[in-house]
Amino acid sequence: MSESAGGTAKKTARAAAPRKKSDSARSGTQRSAASGTRQNTARKQPTAEDGRQSDAGTRSGADAESREQPTAEAKAPSTAQVLRSARETIAELTGLEAETVSSVVRGEDKGWTLHVEVVELRKIPDSVSMLGSYEMTLDSDGELTGYRRLRRYERGKADPR
Repeated sequence: MSESAGGTAKKTARAAAPRKKSDSARSGTQRSAASGTRQNTARKQPTAEDGRQSDAGTRSGADAESREQPTAEAKAPSTAQVLRSARETIAELTGLEAETVSSVVRGEDKGWTLHVEVVELRKIPDSVSMLGSYEMTLDSDGELTGYRRLRRYERGKADPR
């Protein structure tokens, strides 16, 4: 019996002994004296990903400086870019799917006028779905300046004109 009591005493003495500093540093935790809870004190080792982030931050700062410098006249968006942007914008504003762009006109002021057909109400069969024809006006940079619904019609009906 004395052996087991001696073995227990050794274990208790080992548990009560203060940990070496290297043990807590290695584990990355430290016991708080006041609360008795462990806190993470390990330092994060730099990784390749961290380096990329700092490089990106440096690059974005350089990009910001280059944007501040006066540049030649900004290039106007292409017709395809304007069409894509208009379809996305009308879908975002109305919550409806843009089906097609039926006309595109570039004005004398370098602005754009587009007619976009939007599915307003899907029905089965699709030939009786309701469509709306929207006119969108964009400035020379391709930014929306206004839109309005010109008419609403059933897909299968021909124009009376």
